[in-house]
Amino acid sequence: MSLHYPRVSRIHSVHPAAAQATTLLVAARRRPDPSRVEAGGTAVDGEGRTATVGSRALRLTFMEFEFLAHLVAHPLRVYTRRQLLHLVWAQEPFGDSRTVDVHIARLRRKLGPEHRDRISTVRQVGYRFDPRGAGTASS
Repeated sequence: MSLHYPRVSRIHSVHPAAAQATTLLVAARRRPDPSRVEAGGTAVDGEGRTATVGSRALRLTFMEFEFLAHLVAHPLRVYTRRQLLHLVWAQEPFGDSRTVDVHIARLRRKLGPEHRDRISTVRQVGYRFDPRGAGTASS
């Protein structure tokens, strides 16, 4: 893998684990995502940047859309806050990873009471999208 950023190359030469994490991150970001994904009545159209739940269109911020699109594309998989930040920002995030909690809380409100439980909290780990609406029994 050829890196074009000298600072990143230097970090990787000092910290081999950083190189492995970046390789995994780049592979995940380069994986072709379908332009439209749907799970449990929640549909996300990446090309049109639209999201719907049932027949209702959602008005999402950029970050809310990115989080929802990723979670819906990978249902039932648990992601840590740090993983979600890496996948959405595609770089090492600055600041507190708890910012994910704020975005998820807003996203749940926008999904509405009948669909909010599709994004479940896995206590002390992170979040997962469950198309069956398993609830937050593990939160």
